Amino acid sequence: MSIMNEALAVQVETSEIDMLRSRLSEIQKIKGNPMDVEIQKFGNATAFTAKNIPGPSFNTVKGLQDGDEEQLDKIVDFYKKKKIPIRFELTPAHTSSELLTSLNKAGYFHNGFHTTLYTPLTNAIETCNEFTEKMMNVRKLEKDEFDTYAEIYAKGFQLPAFLTAGIAQNNKILHHLKNWDFYIASYQNEPAGIGVLFTKDGIATLAAAATLPHLRNKGIHSALIKHRIYQAQRQRCHFIVGQASFGSPSQNNMERAGLNIAYTKAIWVGE
Repeated sequence: MSIMNEALAVQVETSEIDMLRSRLSEIQKIKGNPMDVEIQKFGNATAFTAKNIPGPSFNTVKGLQDGDEEQLDKIVDFYKKKKIPIRFELTPAHTSSELLTSLNKAGYFHNGFHTTLYTPLTNAIETCNEFTEKMMNVRKLEKDEFDTYAEIYAKGFQLPAFLTAGIAQNNKILHHLKNWDFYIASYQNEPAGIGVLFTKDGIATLAAAATLPHLRNKGIHSALIKHRIYQAQRQRCHFIVGQASFGSPSQNNMERAGLNIAYTKAIWVGE
């Protein structure tokens, strides 16, 4: 087990930033940039915006560190011009009382937590390529199956059905990239769940996963985690990283699969 320290925390956070940059950079390349994606660097921080994709996942600031206080006005102005609320994701390895005080003085406050998990990929980590549960199967998603992927994703995250076409398009454009692998789980021959793996520089990231609500509590999410761990090992990755809401079933399943809590991020937002 690698002990968490500041250097390792930097690697873990960098993997998250790399994943989101890769995804949004491809979406930005769609003709006319219909999602209105823009990525800007401010000091150590990376500001991501996708104005036409609702929710905070793609409209967030990652990597803000102690010493970036002078960048706050520029970041605020960047989001204000786009009329997008700011969400700062702060890791405990890179914050200080000075940074937190500066955020507070600028009108931002601590609004929540989000868990980041990790583990070295060793032979001791439980993996799974074949399932004893005969009713379940996990395989790679084919390029013509992104409508199914989008339907599972939308229902799994309780998103409106009208978003499925955009979800399909915004993920299909990643299918050809070597860093991205998409998987689909079936239960009794019915499409039941999806999972995504992003790999770069020897670090694998559990990028997204969803299960149809009526097929939960059957081990589908856990099977997708174990399968992606197995695939990351096959690609000779050194670490695997995941993110989840604190104390959620997703976090619990990652821990059962061998991941440990790296740190809990503090989420700061404006008034």
